[in-house]
Amino acid sequence: MNAAELRGVSYVYSEHTPFCKVAVDHIDITFEEKLVTGIIGHTGSGKSTVSQLLNGLLKPSEGVVEVDGKDIWAEPKKIKNVRFSVGLVFQYPEYQLFEETCYKDIAFGPKNMGLDEKEIDERVREAAEIVGLSEELFEKSPFDLSGGQKRRVAIAGIMAMRPKILILDEPAAGLDPRGRDEILTRIVRYREKTDSTVIMISHSMEDMAVYCDKILVMSDSKPYMYGTPSEVFGRAADLEAVGLTVPQVTKMMLALAEQGFDVRTDVYTVAQAKKEIERLLKQA
Repeated sequence: MNAAELRGVSYVYSEHTPFCKVAVDHIDITFEEKLVTGIIGHTGSGKSTVSQLLNGLLKPSEGVVEVDGKDIWAEPKKIKNVRFSVGLVFQYPEYQLFEETCYKDIAFGPKNMGLDEKEIDERVREAAEIVGLSEELFEKSPFDLSGGQKRRVAIAGIMAMRPKILILDEPAAGLDPRGRDEILTRIVRYREKTDSTVIMISHSMEDMAVYCDKILVMSDSKPYMYGTPSEVFGRAADLEAVGLTVPQVTKMMLALAEQGFDVRTDVYTVAQAKKEIERLLKQA
């Protein structure tokens, strides 16, 4: 079974007003279970709208959104339950911290689920461990932490609800390279540990190349391309046609190919490029 599916879905902002805008237009998208799927696209392509439709924050103007094979809007009064099973971490989630301690902030979601104190405590500690947050920080105010630590608290708060689908909108935005790698590595470990489905939105092609199993490309409010990183970044010309780019290492391999070197052009990580260049040198 697929983790989630959008069938014939459209969403119009400010519908029936002079300011109406079609954010997604009769789209059909399937998200496969237990994978890390990246969504890329230029600003306004519909990426964030898709994430909010999956989470039930937005109700489609047309079409059906399914999670675990069930229409999430079949019982509108129970839409709150969907938000427990489809956790959404917004861009710069640290701006949404509000509790007086880190522990209370992480516990907020599980508490709203009606869990008992023992279960809440277990989930808080588990989520904190996954994101690499020390228990020494539990009683500190989240506002006294560094930017990276705040990000971990915010992400842990969603993970503590143990959603079947975890959606993250630009989870590494604003972090330094080391912070980016650590956050994204821990997100992938979370997927491996929980057997859940992860969907990440990012403008960073390098991040998508390294951390995702599949990539969905959005353009002009519709899906434009879907496949493995190799399949997607192997179509550099198509990506550039819709205003996107490819990882720098892919650009390097394309440049080598244009100069007559016999190299693969579907390379998208430094490790792959190293192997390819070593192979080329051995043939020289």
